[in-house]
Amino acid sequence: MSNSVAQAKEVLFYEPEDPNGYLSNFAACPIKVGDQVWATSEHYYQAMKFASEALRNTILEASTPAEAFSLSRDYEDQVREDWYDIRVEVMQFIVTEKFRQNPQFALFLTNTGDSVIKEHSHKDHFWGDGGDGTGENHLGKILMAVRHQLRTQQLHFIASH
Repeated sequence: MSNSVAQAKEVLFYEPEDPNGYLSNFAACPIKVGDQVWATSEHYYQAMKFASEALRNTILEASTPAEAFSLSRDYEDQVREDWYDIRVEVMQFIVTEKFRQNPQFALFLTNTGDSVIKEHSHKDHFWGDGGDGTGENHLGKILMAVRHQLRTQQLHFIASH
């Protein structure tokens, strides 16, 4: 993880092993929600697509974020009806918690300064920049909002798990 991007105009990320990989939902970063600890924000996000507690728990226990993602694809026919109405809210919640509960990641995020943060993915035009800047970049927008909350102290750290 590198944090040498503070003065860059854009901060691009995608893979967790990339220099800005801490921004990825696949980055190993435990997040406690209620009585459960999620290995990554990707695990939580994928699990929340489903109303079934059993299916959510299966995704919670996935050994990798890629497995959590794959499991959600396997059960696409069971995705909750309101998912597209709530998915941004779910992502906002879990990304906020990721940085609220992990001060080192929060420091890295605030050190990006005023740079535009983009999930640089040709595979995703909704959450990412589409690989060519034409995507909606909702994940990047959420990260910039969390960064603003951290910098203006609207977001406070909680005790780690």
